[in-house]
Amino acid sequence: MFKGSIPALVTPMRDGRVDMDALRSFVEWQISEGTHGLVPVGTTGESPTLSPEEHKEVVAEVVRIANKRVPVIAGSGSNNTTEAIDFTEHAKAVGADAALVVVPYYNKPTQQGLINHFTAIHDAVDIPIFIYNVPGRTVADIKPETVATLARLPRIVGIKDASADLTRPSIMRTLVGEDFIQLSGEDGTALGFNAHGGRGCISVTANVAPRLCAQMQEATLAGDFAAARAIQDRLMPLHEALFAEPSPGPAKYALSVLGKCANELRAPLYPITAPTEARVRAAMTHAGLLNA
Repeated sequence: MFKGSIPALVTPMRDGRVDMDALRSFVEWQISEGTHGLVPVGTTGESPTLSPEEHKEVVAEVVRIANKRVPVIAGSGSNNTTEAIDFTEHAKAVGADAALVVVPYYNKPTQQGLINHFTAIHDAVDIPIFIYNVPGRTVADIKPETVATLARLPRIVGIKDASADLTRPSIMRTLVGEDFIQLSGEDGTALGFNAHGGRGCISVTANVAPRLCAQMQEATLAGDFAAARAIQDRLMPLHEALFAEPSPGPAKYALSVLGKCANELRAPLYPITAPTEARVRAAMTHAGLLNA
């Protein structure tokens, strides 16, 4: 169920509010373009600045629109274990297929603290759980050995690894075997991640280029790395441009160019600068998303 190209969805905004109409249309477009799964309210969905009510509303609406056509992995993490349990319980209640739980940020828990945190969520909610490791944002880095300990729990089914460390998927395979689902969280290294045994990517770029990202993932999973490299060559400038300023600023600009949502973010993030706009447009043209 959990494989391929899985966009970490942006949360469309208009006039300071979540634009639910744009969100519905965006989910439909993603599915029509071949996306293999959806992640609402992850980092790219501006989860830190959504209220708890908005968070739950977005998850529920994405689940409703997807209507089991593709799996939904709901972002439900927090640096507050009680809040993470609440978000995960809600994901289960509205019919999400799994939960994506980020390593707690700012608090800097120990590895034992991380085991306690994820175990508490696992024990509280009967839903498949993906650990989300993104040390560049959380400071805390969950180690492969800690993940292996958590993988013994029946509902800890996989990891989104945004470390960009391509030794990790191979290390994880030696520790937990092939059944544990490893998903990349970093677009630039997603091709190599799958070569090491990964099964897909929870992607920022797939917001903007869903069909190409899906085709690249399908090629890697079929073992056709020559075809995957050809697509990656088209996408690589876009992977880089979408992080030229803090995400999801560049992605929202690109989507505004495509007419998918307004170029609006919630403070403290703001629309990207003109030089980055030009870089994003050039990358979109290189990928074939815009005419030269």
